[in-house]
Amino acid sequence: MNKHLLQKVLLPTSTAGSLPKPSWLAEPETLWSPWKLQGEELISGKQDALRLSLQQQQLAGIDIVSDGEQSRQHFVTTFIEHLSGVDFNQRKTVRIRNRYDASVPTVIGPVSRPKPVFVEDAKFLRGQTTQPIKWALPGPMTMIDTLYDDHYKSREKLAWEFAKILNQEAKELEAAGVDIIQFDEPAFNVFFDEVNDWGIKCLERAIEGLKCETVVHICYGYGIKANTDWKKTLGSEWRQYEAVFPKLQQSNIDIISLECHNSRVPMELLALLRGKKVMVGAIDVASNSIETAEEVAATLRKALQYVDADKLYPCTNCGMAPLSRQVASGKLNALVAGAEIVRNELAAG
Repeated sequence: MNKHLLQKVLLPTSTAGSLPKPSWLAEPETLWSPWKLQGEELISGKQDALRLSLQQQQLAGIDIVSDGEQSRQHFVTTFIEHLSGVDFNQRKTVRIRNRYDASVPTVIGPVSRPKPVFVEDAKFLRGQTTQPIKWALPGPMTMIDTLYDDHYKSREKLAWEFAKILNQEAKELEAAGVDIIQFDEPAFNVFFDEVNDWGIKCLERAIEGLKCETVVHICYGYGIKANTDWKKTLGSEWRQYEAVFPKLQQSNIDIISLECHNSRVPMELLALLRGKKVMVGAIDVASNSIETAEEVAATLRKALQYVDADKLYPCTNCGMAPLSRQVASGKLNALVAGAEIVRNELAAG
């Protein structure tokens, strides 16, 4: 039913990932904020937060809803925490995406997934709504970039192992009623040779056998200092996507999710994805100023020069966890209102 629901809506709106957490669950406007609850209280607190996040999306009129990543501290490490072969006490400092140093856990043996990670959360979300739901998982390349590998001693080998594990999780998420599974791969904007050599193949291994729709989300990151400083070094045109779009266009991934609004990405790069569905980021997550509906519409109109209307999905640039709930709500409202303007223009022909 949900697939058909999706096909009926022109320009279906969604978010790229996280939404702000309520202050009783975790420190607001902070990434990787520790939980304020524990045990059974934490489990029910996460479910309450998920309900609130869903309501926030529904009140705004978002078409494809998500959990807002309310049950996760971090989009990569929360998944890794549930795997065996990784020691979180044995930490090393590594350079993340060639941008900033972070203390990360160590791979000490073969990695495996003893049990499902997000499947119960996904079932809970599915039980709360009849709308199409999207669930995000970290991509294999971004996972290896968030660890120190003391076992495989090969980025590619470890990525393939993670791809197999992600495929197990994705199949169970699909069985739990998830309509769209998104893989977050900000690393695709940095390690271009590896992406083309084996990164996209790894991602295809992660989606093997899935019947639901699949997305790869490639962005320039949250609005945190390390990312905004890096963006300042990228010059007047950000052409990183150019290096990976041609191969992604040829891949089995259904939808490419990218950052457009307030970024310096030349819109004509979207022509390299012709034929693919594209989630166009029309909301800047690195700013507290709330877009107008007209600003959103302007971004979507530009994208429509290169993406067919039935393949364009208006979206946010990235996750909104570091923003206040008020700002995030304003931005969701703007996204929906902007998409509605363009929908009406398309209907008027």
